[in-house]
Amino acid sequence: MLSFWDHAGKFALWMLPQLFAYALNFPIQKFLQAQRKVLVMAWISAIVLVLHALFSWLLILKLGWGLIGAAITLNLSWWLIVILQLLYIFITKSDGAWSGFSWLAFADLWAFVKLSLASAVMLCLEFWYLMLLVVITGRLPNALIAVDAISVCMNIQGWDAMIAIGFNAAISVRVSNELGAGNARAAKFSVLVVSITAVTIGVCCTILVLATRYNFPFLFTNSEAVAAETTKLSILLAITVLMNCLQPVLSGVAVGAGWQSLVAYINLGCYYIVGLPLGILLGFTFGFGAEGIWSGMIGGIGLQTLILIVITSITNWRKEADEAASRVMKWGGSTGEHWTE
Repeated sequence: MLSFWDHAGKFALWMLPQLFAYALNFPIQKFLQAQRKVLVMAWISAIVLVLHALFSWLLILKLGWGLIGAAITLNLSWWLIVILQLLYIFITKSDGAWSGFSWLAFADLWAFVKLSLASAVMLCLEFWYLMLLVVITGRLPNALIAVDAISVCMNIQGWDAMIAIGFNAAISVRVSNELGAGNARAAKFSVLVVSITAVTIGVCCTILVLATRYNFPFLFTNSEAVAAETTKLSILLAITVLMNCLQPVLSGVAVGAGWQSLVAYINLGCYYIVGLPLGILLGFTFGFGAEGIWSGMIGGIGLQTLILIVITSITNWRKEADEAASRVMKWGGSTGEHWTE
């Protein structure tokens, strides 16, 4: 009989094709977002969601392929999204924003590669940190219950993150577009509006998590032990939900302003020098278990969020707009006629 880890390893191997879909999907999405083609992406996602539900029923339940069926379904869904988005761009030319393939795409490529690598490191440090938490939790006594409880909380956090990721995409595009157009004041105002909106939604989600802490675990498990452990984590989860509504917004601002390298160093310090050791110390040395490991994560995210708030607050947006405008002009573009503070 295969162990939990054997199943996890097998599932990971079957998920490899999805990595290549991700590699194509993210730059395509950024291109469409920059053209404000969000509704197109929403319709494509809605269509694929329906097909995803159908594939899940067919492969997982009807044919009984289990985890392998789930992996195949995810691969198919993500590749469908990529193909449909590419078809839209090729057929419509994105209303003139894309004129076809050109060797000019390789001009000044190194600057783009450096920015891309910084972005990749910034995101990888963040996502790897969450994965490491699950691995570390697996070393606790009675690890299956702890891992299940952490997984339930991460699912709830993931649902909440969908809202925050939407804000992340919106503010990154808005900031980059406004800075490129020379509208420093509009960029700053956009950051303020989205941050306030995100925090308001975060407060509502936090209240919802606390109000349903004895009930929502049973959406994911029938085990009383797992549900009880999840309920213990619910207060920490609520704090994380609140912070994770603002943190992606600030990360989106960093992406839009081109601060990826700086944020990569911040993530490294906050997550791996502060959060991870703190979680191990609280979880194992002081015996707080899963709650201690999650508390360490809160420490890392909290410190990162605080630093990003300070950086965003003291930013000279006029200077950022000037730098963005110089890059736009370098490529033969045009900026706004009137500069605003």
